[in-house]
Amino acid sequence: MSIICGVPLLECVYCLACARWAWKRCLHTAGHDSETWGLATAEEFEPVPRLCRYILAVYEEDLRHPLFEPPGGYGINPDWLILRKTYENTQGRAPPYILYLDHDHADIVLAIRGLNLAKESDYQVLLDNKLGKKKFDGGYVHNGLLKAAGWVLEAECDILKELVEKHPNYTLTFAGHSLGSGVAAMLALVVVRHHDKLGNIDRRRIRCYAIAPARCMSLNLAVRYADVINSVDDFLPRTATPLEDIFKSVFWYGWTLSPISITVMFKADRLLDLPCLLCMRCMRDTCIPEEKMLRDPRRLYAPGRLYHIVERKPFRLGRFPPVVRTAVPVDGRFEHIVLSCNATSDHAIIWIEREARRAMDLMLEKDRIMEIPAKQRMERQETLAREHSEEHKAALQRAVTLSVPHAYLPSPYGTFDEHEDGDNSHKSTGESSVGSSGKSKTKVSWNELIERLFEKDESGLMLLKESHRDD
Repeated sequence: MSIICGVPLLECVYCLACARWAWKRCLHTAGHDSETWGLATAEEFEPVPRLCRYILAVYEEDLRHPLFEPPGGYGINPDWLILRKTYENTQGRAPPYILYLDHDHADIVLAIRGLNLAKESDYQVLLDNKLGKKKFDGGYVHNGLLKAAGWVLEAECDILKELVEKHPNYTLTFAGHSLGSGVAAMLALVVVRHHDKLGNIDRRRIRCYAIAPARCMSLNLAVRYADVINSVDDFLPRTATPLEDIFKSVFWYGWTLSPISITVMFKADRLLDLPCLLCMRCMRDTCIPEEKMLRDPRRLYAPGRLYHIVERKPFRLGRFPPVVRTAVPVDGRFEHIVLSCNATSDHAIIWIEREARRAMDLMLEKDRIMEIPAKQRMERQETLAREHSEEHKAALQRAVTLSVPHAYLPSPYGTFDEHEDGDNSHKSTGESSVGSSGKSKTKVSWNELIERLFEKDESGLMLLKESHRDD
């Protein structure tokens, strides 16, 4: 009898818990995650709207006669366009991209377009992953995105090396949106680790801007490469559910393979699985302590330094003058999904470019009103670089304090970590292990570099993979 009487009580407790979860979800806005972050300056945010326009230019077939030009144009000189690759050129191994030599900003830009919902090859790249499938540089990364980055580097390595050596004062920037942002982040990761393949390019010359990025790397890598990779937030990096699980719930699990293409069979009732899957994931993640999630080395996060464009306020309609906040967070790194009817539309690159441009115009207007002298602008840029470096080190310290797997502090001898020494020992020992000497003229492909025989342990030391220790 007492057990029967306790059932309604348990139901009440369960209903109250669900109501509390729904109430917090409905009240949670995007601005809550970044309310303690610092404001971004015009100098550091300037590349974002410009690179968004370059990404938009990838969608054009002829830049001399554009069809979808945004207000103000793409800002691209067609004579400086080095190459343009389409799906036919990449054979579905990577999204389309352009390589642009930006003389106005002393920049070599490789811009990659986002996910094409009508292309099966993009889904293949996205679905080629599972939790903990691919290790890289002491952490975990998205396997399909890493393979796409390897294909791009294999195809464009020679021309990138030529441009980097011909223009030693130019930066090398990888930019992408959505699926392309994940590929761009992987490109930055691989090039930093194997900089000798691009004429020993300095780490400070390599940049990446991931617009609305997918979760593509583990937390230790996301923080460690925050001096190179910059991400602009939207709903996608907030989605804790792995992207491959989302699309598998949308598509029917039966795939019909053919030598030419993949036929994806839709099933109507599978569309109902997506909200159920997301709801179950949200409920589960709400009950899991953040400390436990941080200690999962396989969990993927948005890469690098985060920029958050805040343009909405709770219980208010419409958009407000955008404010850009930035930080290198460790805990509380966009772990909450924001319930919004504008989530999918805000993910579009054209909307992100528009709001980034508005935010940039407001920053420039504020600087104009303050009438900052040129000398003070230079001093502010130096101060900003120093503050970013200190913030990056603090984030690394925070990651170590929270016991994030494979996180370690920078080397006390002036290098970021063991990159220089590690790369040399990695190269000499790794290449000799696969039967090639340091003096050999045989060209090592980027895919071979990615599949190194060595990996880092928790302290950052290079160790031979277990699968090769008995050889």
